[in-house]
Amino acid sequence: MTQPDSLVLNRPGTADRFSIAPARVGLFPAALEPTDGDPERLRATLARIADAGVDHLCVGDHVSFFVGAGSDGLITATSLLAVQAELPVYVGLYLLPLRHPLPVARQLATIAQLAPGRLTLGVGIGGEDPHEIEICGVDPKTRGSRMDECLRILRSLALGTPLTFDGEYFTLADALIVPAPSPSIPLIVGGRSDAAISRAATLGDGWLGIWVSPRRYAAVRDQVALKAAAAGQDASRFEHALNVWCGFASTRATAREQLAPQMQRFYQMPFEPFERYSPYGTPEDVAEFLHPYIEAGCSTFNVIPCARDDETAIASVGELRALLSSARVGT
Repeated sequence: MTQPDSLVLNRPGTADRFSIAPARVGLFPAALEPTDGDPERLRATLARIADAGVDHLCVGDHVSFFVGAGSDGLITATSLLAVQAELPVYVGLYLLPLRHPLPVARQLATIAQLAPGRLTLGVGIGGEDPHEIEICGVDPKTRGSRMDECLRILRSLALGTPLTFDGEYFTLADALIVPAPSPSIPLIVGGRSDAAISRAATLGDGWLGIWVSPRRYAAVRDQVALKAAAAGQDASRFEHALNVWCGFASTRATAREQLAPQMQRFYQMPFEPFERYSPYGTPEDVAEFLHPYIEAGCSTFNVIPCARDDETAIASVGELRALLSSARVGT
């Protein structure tokens, strides 16, 4: 696998140049064997994830992806929050422009009552499958501007005060959602475009990346900070994250065999364009690959694990979490 050219290795003899920087690691249960609607099997799987030391659960969101696949991110998050009380849930990413923001605000307020402080909502405009956007009645060219309006509306409604809004896509008169989520639900903005980065800085609580090198990640971190400061926002409170597919096995060759076919099926594309951003091998191999992202400003990794079985996947992510939580990054 080709490593990003900015990779910094934490090799023996270099520890004196590093300082401790913790990182949180979550796991997408959807990457594991289906529990077929059996709540006891689901609880058992989630308990194993918690016992492994994983920090949070992750869910995605698609309406009808390529071959009609998908799941509703907020419904899935709610089911995971309701079935267990230990792990929070990170939605990464929710296709917000495909929804009307008012009912989404109600959904978030309801989840906040059910599981206060246990949800993080990552939002994005999508784009891998334009047909998915079109069949929802949304012009793909309007995704960004719709997202901006949606975020402004969600931000305002989360205050628990009436909102009158007259935008290009949405018009609201004295809209009110109570009780307001308490604590507030973090809104993390994903996307690699300049518009997405500006959106994260001015309308979000952080940035969520994918398919990006550590060097580019650090550049985005700096861009977000500058744009946030210019808009009067406090970037020091932001939480930046990374979604990352990972293959786990005792050898890198075997790990690649686990990872590549799953990614090809999901994205309907060859694995090679993704390979330089998708680590595989032992947990130590993967941790070494991800260390530079911590230095680049990433504090949360949302891992999509690919392994021969659930036991290997869960244990590997747990070990990865332990390694990254004590990661040493350059000072």
